[in-house]
Amino acid sequence: MYINLHPILLYPMRIEDEIKQPIFRDDFQKAHINLLYTASWLQLRQAVAFKPYGLTLPQFNILRILRGQHPLPATVALLIDRMLDKTSNASRIVDRLEEKKLVTRTVCPANRRAVDIRITVAGLALLARIEQDGVLNASALTQLDASEVQQLSLLLDKVRSGGELSGC
Repeated sequence: MYINLHPILLYPMRIEDEIKQPIFRDDFQKAHINLLYTASWLQLRQAVAFKPYGLTLPQFNILRILRGQHPLPATVALLIDRMLDKTSNASRIVDRLEEKKLVTRTVCPANRRAVDIRITVAGLALLARIEQDGVLNASALTQLDASEVQQLSLLLDKVRSGGELSGC
């Protein structure tokens, strides 16, 4: 008896079926909608994965940025520049992380208007636990082989090379 261990390989989740729309204006519209839908689908999966750790995806993103800076501090401007979601409110996210004792904020001695943000030992430990638990390995990309992952990255880079934000 054959057991299908990888149903997505035999029965891919087609965008037509997911959004109940069998016809698109053209392949460009279909690909655009598929990209938006998939990004939302991935974000939902990540939100569920980080919930047991008391984190949102933007909070996790800031912790990873701060770990990359560690032991040097970061500023809110640096965090905004490096965040995945440019619409997130970095200051508010840092407030929440500070309440959880995952980051510290101190006035910069060289510039009293600037604030230094650092990840705490507890923040580093939480990131280590998330990685140890394999949360980041539970990727939807495991359905792709190495060459497909490379091709996907190249195509996504190409999509973004169309320029900066403008009136859509």
